[in-house]
Amino acid sequence: MYGLTRATTTLIFAGTAGLVIWIATQISNGHTGGYWARMGLVAGAGLLMALSQVIGGWTKWGRPRLSAAVFLTAFVPVAIVSAWIIVFGDPGHSWVPNHVRSWSGDIHVTGLVKDLGFYASVLAFGTGLVLGFSFDTMGRATGDVPPPTGRQRRMFGRRSGAPPATDSRAADEPLTADRDAETTARRSDRETLTRT
Repeated sequence: MYGLTRATTTLIFAGTAGLVIWIATQISNGHTGGYWARMGLVAGAGLLMALSQVIGGWTKWGRPRLSAAVFLTAFVPVAIVSAWIIVFGDPGHSWVPNHVRSWSGDIHVTGLVKDLGFYASVLAFGTGLVLGFSFDTMGRATGDVPPPTGRQRRMFGRRSGAPPATDSRAADEPLTADRDAETTARRSDRETLTRT
């Protein structure tokens, strides 16, 4: 059931992301506004694909949360590098793109940034995807989990609700009782043999 739900959610979000990318192709790329609208839509499509996994994970009974470690360690560097390349490719001649082009020349990365600029939309998609990876589904604390209902046990098996609590002492009691009975039987057999 969980796999089917996740697969269906992924398919729906992939179709929606494809539609968003198609809408981006309908916008003119020759001016600054159109360029940034296209990049924003493509980045949104990447975000949709990552969020499909978080939303598809609702069957784990979890709540979405932002992982600060993933956000700071993965997303922030990816966003900085991608933004640098995307801003470099801005067709306008405003203050920010001109400075990024100048700084790229100062640190001798103009050729690299130009080459990667051909794939600016891929970088925008990847940036949205990495942002979406910053979110995860967090399960409830074990103290908050109510016991599964009969219907949940039938539908999801042991996956739903908290696992049954086991007391190791109680689990060992039958074995201990069996051993004690066996020991008592041996003693009585020995006593019987000794008397005869």
